[in-house]
Amino acid sequence: MIITNKTNEKCVSWCKRISPLFVFLLFIFDLSAQEAPNITTEVDTTFIKIGEQVQWKVTVDIDSTDFVIFPEGQTFSPLETVEAFATDTTRKKDRLTLQKIYALTQFDSGAYKLPAQRIDINGVGFMTDSSMINVATVPVDTLNQKMYDIKPLINVDKSNYALWKYLLIGLLVLLIFGGLLYWFVFRKKPLTEEEKVALLPPYDRALLELKRLENSRYLIQDEYKEYYSELTTIVRSYLEEDAHVTAMESTTGQLIEKLELLKDAGELNLEDDTIKQFQQILQTADLVKFAKNKPSTSVAEHDRKLVEQIVEKTHEALPEPTEEELLEQAEYQEELERKAKKKKIKIAVISTVALILIGITIAGVKFGFGYLKDTVLGHPTKELLEGEWVRSSYGFPPIQLESPQVLVRQEIKLPPEAKATIEDVQAFEYRSPIALFNMGTTSITLAQKETEPEFDKTIEKILSNFEDQGAKNIITKQEEFSTISGVKGVKVFGSGNFPMPGSEELLEGEYTVLLFGGKGFQQYVILTWLKDDTYAQEIVDRILASVEVKTEA
Repeated sequence: MIITNKTNEKCVSWCKRISPLFVFLLFIFDLSAQEAPNITTEVDTTFIKIGEQVQWKVTVDIDSTDFVIFPEGQTFSPLETVEAFATDTTRKKDRLTLQKIYALTQFDSGAYKLPAQRIDINGVGFMTDSSMINVATVPVDTLNQKMYDIKPLINVDKSNYALWKYLLIGLLVLLIFGGLLYWFVFRKKPLTEEEKVALLPPYDRALLELKRLENSRYLIQDEYKEYYSELTTIVRSYLEEDAHVTAMESTTGQLIEKLELLKDAGELNLEDDTIKQFQQILQTADLVKFAKNKPSTSVAEHDRKLVEQIVEKTHEALPEPTEEELLEQAEYQEELERKAKKKKIKIAVISTVALILIGITIAGVKFGFGYLKDTVLGHPTKELLEGEWVRSSYGFPPIQLESPQVLVRQEIKLPPEAKATIEDVQAFEYRSPIALFNMGTTSITLAQKETEPEFDKTIEKILSNFEDQGAKNIITKQEEFSTISGVKGVKVFGSGNFPMPGSEELLEGEYTVLLFGGKGFQQYVILTWLKDDTYAQEIVDRILASVEVKTEA
């Protein structure tokens, strides 16, 4: 096939005209190939009881390249989101199906609209359908079910678990310390070989050491100085211990002179030849040690044998000890044993005191010495603070708070003149029998349901009651107070001198009064405690942080 230039020009011209149209058609085709996202929702039920859950499920069918954002947080109000489950993803070719389930609930009865939710797909918002959810109360059968009176408060024995725990820990520490003390101080330790030799009588010990010297390697290694030094030390030590001659610090001449004096005095029956042999051995040892003389091996071995004979002859020459000497030796040994026992006891006492002081110092630095003293000696409000706390509601309208002890209901008799304005008074109180720590709650129902409470008169009455009980120098401050849930009230606080229970003695104390109320009712909380009592202050702060009240009677 032959294509001319003219034909080629026509083709190029046609292509120029058709290219824009072709591209536009391809774009339309590409858009039609991407299907629009499909969103469906459903709920498993439209009727629940208070506190039950309804599951709202949303399903999104999209292209695999699309980006989806599901609702987050409390977007289902007035229904409350309990849990948002993980997204379930299913792929089919180039399409994705995303499914997400939300668990919703409501704690008040009524009909609630589940609002439409926004699903973002590639930045474009799609709104779901809304639904109606009916929440019903739980029916209570008050006709067929027998009703019972409210049970009275009973005293429950406090658990001693914490006490036993600390006792066991203390016992374990004492056992470990006692074991260490026994092992390192009082235990009769096995004697080492050197200690066993040291306990032998001087004569037996000298013979044993001479036998060891015979088996030593001094002569083989040409260590004559060491050989003769040990040889003379053995014989000098023996003479000093058994013959009571100051031999260790004496020169050769002095030692021989002392032996001759003992022989002349009849206290040591040695022959002259034995003394001369001993003198020759000492002189040889001096030459070896100081003049670096080196005798033959046979001479050195012979000198050792002569020393052994000298020791034996000296032992035989010593007179037998008298009964008094033996008794003195026995008493001396007993005295040594007593001293050793006293030393062990002293070490044990010092170790125990040191351990206690170290423990007290560490605990004092970590917790404070005041806290440590209160822990050991006890402190009434500290025990309240660290005891088992109780959260309960008191009176009607209810006052809910957390306290270290359960408040006890108080019998209130209204005077005749008050019955015209007050319908009912419910009071609860706890008084510490030791410390000046008291707390109480009072709920008052007014006879006129539309009457607003008069806080100023109530405050004046409370302060007047303080004075009637003996309190003096009362200082008052006032500010607004809010509970955690946002209920507004009035806080009256200050200090004064309060009487101790059962005594006329006045002590510096502090007080706080919280007042709440609405149409037809009034509530207040009263707290008093000793000034500068840090434990009581912690109790008060914890109670105030826990107070909750109803705003309607």
